[in-house]
Amino acid sequence: MAETIIGLYKTEVIHHRGPWRGRDAVEYATLEWVDWFNNRRLLEPIGHIPPAEREKEYYRQLNESGEAA
Repeated sequence: MAETIIGLYKTEVIHHRGPWRGRDAVEYATLEWVDWFNNRRLLEPIGHIPPAEREKEYYRQLNESGEAA
């Protein structure tokens, strides 16, 4: 699975947005992409919501049911 994510990152960021002016530009673009990937992209299998939103909802449900440690 990690290889799939790395391939997606290379396609969407490294190859699409280059050529790069330096390491700082690559690092900043990487941070932007990771933020989008985790917090803003809409993921169809979980109801077209961002993964971070689904995770927050999961832990809220655990707390409400008393299952959280």
